[in-house]
Amino acid sequence: MKSTLFVLNDAPYGNERAYNALRLAATLAGKEGQKVRMFLMADAVTCAKNGQKVPDGYYNVQLMLGKVLRKGEIGLCGTCMDARGLRDDELVEGARRGTLAQLADWTAEADNVLVF
Repeated sequence: MKSTLFVLNDAPYGNERAYNALRLAATLAGKEGQKVRMFLMADAVTCAKNGQKVPDGYYNVQLMLGKVLRKGEIGLCGTCMDARGLRDDELVEGARRGTLAQLADWTAEADNVLVF
C-alpha cells in the first residue's frame, strides 16, 4: 500500500491551498491501495473546526475533511491549536491533536509528502 502525507499550513478560507489539498487528498483516499494522512499546522488547524457555516454554493472545508477522515487520518499541531485558542472539543469528529513527533513519524513512514 502506498501512503501519502499531506501537510497543510494555510487557513481554510481566503486562498484555495487548503481547498485544493483537500480535493486531492479525498480523491486519493478513494483509490484502492492508497493510505492518506493529513497534518494541519499553523492557520490550517482551523480547517478542523466543527460547526462551519458558509454561504450557499461555497465549499465547506469541514465537509471535505470528512471525506478524508472516512479512509484516512488527520492530526493537528497541538502548539498551533493552543496559539489559536482551538480546543480538542471543538474539532470535527475523527480529527486529533497531534505533536511534532507524530508528524516526524508520519513523514518517515510516507512514500510521498505533499506540502500546501
